[in-house]
Amino acid sequence: MPQLDTSTWFTTIASMIMTLFIMLQLKLSKHLYPSNPELKSMISLKQPTPWEKKWTKIYSPLSLPQQ
Repeated sequence: MPQLDTSTWFTTIASMIMTLFIMLQLKLSKHLYPSNPELKSMISLKQPTPWEKKWTKIYSPLSLPQQ
């Protein structure tokens, strides 16, 4: 049976890894990142929720009169 020739494997794998690295760098270099990111305001405008528009009262079982 003939032997499997593995003498070119290192060159093939090394060139493949280098090509993938270069392609990744080219892809990442096309992204535009903001030069000076600013912090967003932590205070946001409060949106009223439907249940805050009308008065509701929640009764807990402990506050109900005992029967």
